Amino acid sequence: MKRKDIIEFEVGKMEFGGVSRSIYEDKRIKMKGGITGQKVRAVVKKSRSDSGEVKLLELLEPSDMETAPVCKHFRQCGGCSILSIPYEKQLEIKRNQILELFDKAGIKDYDFLGIQGSPSQYAYRNKMEFTFGDEYKDGPLSLGMHKVGRFIDIVTVDDCRIIDEDFRKIMVGTRDYFEEKGLPYYRTFNHQGYLRHLVVRRGENTGEIMVNIVTSSQVDYRMEDYKDFLLGLDLENQLVGILHTINDGLADAVQCDELRILHGRDYFYEEVLGLRFKISPFSFFQTNTKGAEVLYTIAREFAGDKGDGKVVFDLYSGTGTIGQLMAKTAKKVYGIELVEEAVVAANHNAGLNKLDNCEFIAGDVAKLVTSLPEKADLIIVDPPRAGILGNGVKDIAEFGAGEIVYVSCNPKSLVENVVEFESRGYKLDKLKLMDMFPSGPHCESVALLVRSEGI
Repeated sequence: MKRKDIIEFEVGKMEFGGVSRSIYEDKRIKMKGGITGQKVRAVVKKSRSDSGEVKLLELLEPSDMETAPVCKHFRQCGGCSILSIPYEKQLEIKRNQILELFDKAGIKDYDFLGIQGSPSQYAYRNKMEFTFGDEYKDGPLSLGMHKVGRFIDIVTVDDCRIIDEDFRKIMVGTRDYFEEKGLPYYRTFNHQGYLRHLVVRRGENTGEIMVNIVTSSQVDYRMEDYKDFLLGLDLENQLVGILHTINDGLADAVQCDELRILHGRDYFYEEVLGLRFKISPFSFFQTNTKGAEVLYTIAREFAGDKGDGKVVFDLYSGTGTIGQLMAKTAKKVYGIELVEEAVVAANHNAGLNKLDNCEFIAGDVAKLVTSLPEKADLIIVDPPRAGILGNGVKDIAEFGAGEIVYVSCNPKSLVENVVEFESRGYKLDKLKLMDMFPSGPHCESVALLVRSEGI
């Protein structure tokens, strides 16, 4: 097996995060994607004496597990990698993958409370970021998702199952509108063009929709016409904000050089477990609202009555959702978040919910956690995918809080952090999984760490 060889094999074990490992000619091979039992054709990217890495080229034969209905874009769009697997089987796969990570790390003697499925398997996403492009070179305008393994080609996902009908109407309508106008899409290889992204966000429980069209500044186009077009769409939910973001950055990512409000307001509201949240165009919020309600309920249950009348630290607090849910019974909640815009939103939301015992602070958790004025009785951490970095675990452990509730979007970094917490006097007491991403490879986890007596 040499680099650039084309090989055929049966996919072996699926690992967490969307990677599979198989055996070919006594070599262990790693591949992005793949479902156990599939027969595939792949090209060799790297080859060593006992292992290799390959890129999927073609599915030759599906797996016996693939019995669920799929959309017409499946295997073409890079979104839902396991849509073809029945949902109960998806949950079983994720459960086993995550437990294996804990077993391999030697983390034992904890209470595993299973995996909770998403309340909705379909149409659960409250945010989508679509990209302008074409499906093939010099083809008609597309607006949607990147094709599997392709940096440039875009497929218009008008049959997507994880978004609702309003999202599809806005996406397809926007594509048709700008195709008729003949405006060029932005090409990342030469940084020429106009149309870049379309971001659609929705309040699941409020029915409010915000649309953000993202372009370069290379064309002077009157977006008032596009605004009128959107307002004329027959939508089930209410369009409360239409925005135009100017982005001349070179990276293929949504960032803001200038924000223009075409209609309504530059925020929308969402409600979670009786609290109301103002969400701005670029602030983070869980992409599965109904799933987030379950996730935060698990976190609150893990905290038990330890938050009652106590000081709670909410670290990596984002827009302050978890901290505000705890604030109903806590004496005081301190939240720390690196993104300043999120902190402004968190403090606004605390005021919106009439919670005067919450204080959210902008800064690096690892630096600010040692400067808070009170000792924590309970610490809640909800870090980004990379987990708690640097001296963060050390600093958090040194506060000596009796319990830590850790909400994680990446079990790999969670396992690493739990190992360090256990070396610093804590013990994993409970673990429960919450699937926020049906048909995708990811899963949330909630862990309760308890400080050992005498430490």
